Order: sequence, then C-alpha cells, then structure tokens
Amino acid sequence: MRADFIIKNCAEIVTPLGSGEFKPASFETITDGALAAFEGEIVFVGKTAELDKVETVQGAEIIEATGKIVTPGFVDSHTHPIFGDTRENEFEMRIAGKSYEEIALAGGGIRSSVRSLRNTSKEELVERILPRLDRFIEYGTTTIEAKSGYGLTCEDEIKSLEVINELNQRHPLDLVPTFLGAHEIPDEYRDNNDGYIDLVINEMMPEVKERNLAEFCDIFCESHVFSVKDCRKILSAAKDAGFKLKIHADQLTRNGGTALAAELGATSADHLEYTDENDWEKMVNSRVVPVLLPGAVFFLGKEKYAQATRMHEVGLPIAIATDFNPGTCMSESMPFILTLACLKLKLKPAEALTAATYHAALAIDRGNLFGSLEVGKKADLVTWDVPNLSYIPYHFGVNLIKTVVKSGKIVYES
Repeated sequence: MRADFIIKNCAEIVTPLGSGEFKPASFETITDGALAAFEGEIVFVGKTAELDKVETVQGAEIIEATGKIVTPGFVDSHTHPIFGDTRENEFEMRIAGKSYEEIALAGGGIRSSVRSLRNTSKEELVERILPRLDRFIEYGTTTIEAKSGYGLTCEDEIKSLEVINELNQRHPLDLVPTFLGAHEIPDEYRDNNDGYIDLVINEMMPEVKERNLAEFCDIFCESHVFSVKDCRKILSAAKDAGFKLKIHADQLTRNGGTALAAELGATSADHLEYTDENDWEKMVNSRVVPVLLPGAVFFLGKEKYAQATRMHEVGLPIAIATDFNPGTCMSESMPFILTLACLKLKLKPAEALTAATYHAALAIDRGNLFGSLEVGKKADLVTWDVPNLSYIPYHFGVNLIKTVVKSGKIVYES
C-alpha cells in the first residue's frame, strides 16, 4: 500500500469504530499509533512498528506526533453559519430577563437575522462567513452541516445556498447543505401562515431541488413557528421531492416533532430537550439520529437538557453539535460542546467524542466517509497536545489543538 501522508509515534490514536449498525459505536485506543493515507483516504491505522507495511511516496507529508493524542476531526452536524449581522443585543436582553420566545414575538430572534441577510449581498456574505469557517477548522472541526433559513424569500434562500456552494469550493472545510426555508414566518406573512407554507413548498423547494443546492430539508417545529400539522405538510412535500429530512424538535416545549421525525423517517431530529422514552423507541425503530445541542440550552440560560444517558440506554447513537448561530449559540468551538456534554448530558469523554464524530457523521448521512479513523475513510484528524482524552473536556475554554488535517492535508497548525 502506498501513502502520501503519514502520522506516527502518536501517544494514542482514539477513535470510534463505524460498524454501520444503528447503535452506539464501539471505541478503540491504539498506543504508539500511526496512520497513513493516500490521496486523502486512510490506507493504514495501527502501531507505528507496523508502518513497514506502507510504501511512502516521494514528497509525502510526515507528521511526528510523539506525545500527542490523535482523534478524528469533529463533524458538526447542526450549524446556521449563513447570516449577516450578529445579535449581541439580544444577549443583553436575555441577561435583563427577556426570554427567547418574548424576543422572537417582539420581532427579534430569527426575524432580525432575516432582515439583516436580505440587506447583505452574496459577495459580502461570503467574506463575512470565511473567518467563521476558519474558526471551525481551528477548533478541530473538519465537516459541518450548513443550513440556510435566514432569507425566507425564494431569492434569499437561493442566495444563502449558493453561498454555501461557493464556500465549499473556496474553503477546506466540507459543508453539507440543508434547506431551512421553514425556519420562521417572515414579517410579510405574519397574518398568512398558510401562504408562506405554500411559498416554501411550491416555489422555494422546486427551485432548490432543480438547482441541486441542498441535500436536506429542515424545519423548526415549535408552537410559535410551525405546528406539527404544518411540519408534516412541508416535510412530506420535501420527501416527495427527494430531500432527506431533518427537524428541530421538542426544544422549548413537547410538541410531537420527534414522533413526526420517526413517522417520516428523518435522518435526524435535533434539540430534543422535551422528549421521552416513547419518542426514543420510535427513533430507534426508524433509525433517526438524535442531535443534542447543549450549547443552545447553556447560552439561553435554561436548565432542561436532553436526557442523553437514557437515550444511550435504549440504543440511540447520540450526536452532539454546536448549533452555531447568531442568536442562541454563538460558538464554533466543538471542544467546549464536549465539556458541556460531559457536565450537562453526563456523557463520558469517549462517548462525547463519539457523539461529535462518528454519530454526528450518521446525522448527516456520512458515516461511511467521516467521523472515525478507519481504512477507507477520509483522513480527517486532529492532533492534541494533551496527556489523554479526558483532558480535552477537562481543560476548557482554551485551544489544545496542535494540528488539523483535512483529507490528508494540514489545514491548521498552532
């Protein structure tokens, strides 16, 4: 086997193992580990002493990782990076006692970001977003799911998805595009919900599909936005059009969104703070990945976190993600989300890493490509200047990353 990228003498390579089954992944630790890749794909993972099996091509990139821990690159399976202005004013409003729902109903929240994005050109959006993608890479994320949803007109949703496509060409980060036209009811349709739903289904969706701009269709299922009835109508149309499905479900109230995700065979259901065992059994049977977003709970100042350990017990492969967005979780740092997952979701460090890598890849239908360090997968990995895996969530608020590798190429070094 030939290799144009090698990392060797790693103190430990720690990785989940992707079995392809719908259940929590097993986990492997290789001491004095090594990994080799050719043309971006892993061809060898094992002991450094076994590298003699690998033929190193001329000019190969070789990383000496003595004393370093190596993990897969993070897969951030729920982000909203396509926005114009930030919303730190709402942060202050929440500190003063306003709730997320009160801010939204008063015209803030998502609708505020909609007004901003509509007034921002495609070119300016690209330039604003590129530094955000750099920060994802800097904190070890090598793949993100990227949603539209701050345009809410056909023109501006298309603009947002075109920005994602352009960023995919310009930046080493992989962006998996999701159409989120049903993110909120825009100002001009506040008294005509049905009219906006028709716009999403009959104008936006066909245009997005014809241009092949998004793989997934998502929706915000909540009492002040789209009801379960609305969501069933929109997601059923999306499924018929050939989109894979996602749903923001049971975040602020228990509303039936998770059960709907199972009914329609969604790839993932996200948030899930107000779900229970009945929902989880349905998710297992329909192979719906739960994507938990503890950063949003934390940043909104709420106390009700998803019941991760109980979901794990019923056999769900839990994913975690940043929910990066300008209103409810303004952070690209997956290491900080690992800390929250350990403290608030009660996941062990190995479980949190698995949730942020292989299980997260399942949540964007990429389990065969990303999320674990195994032969045949993309050589997306991170080297950490830490003594062990547990140290990553333990020493929070700082960047402990030494190197980030995407498809066998170094894309960040501290």
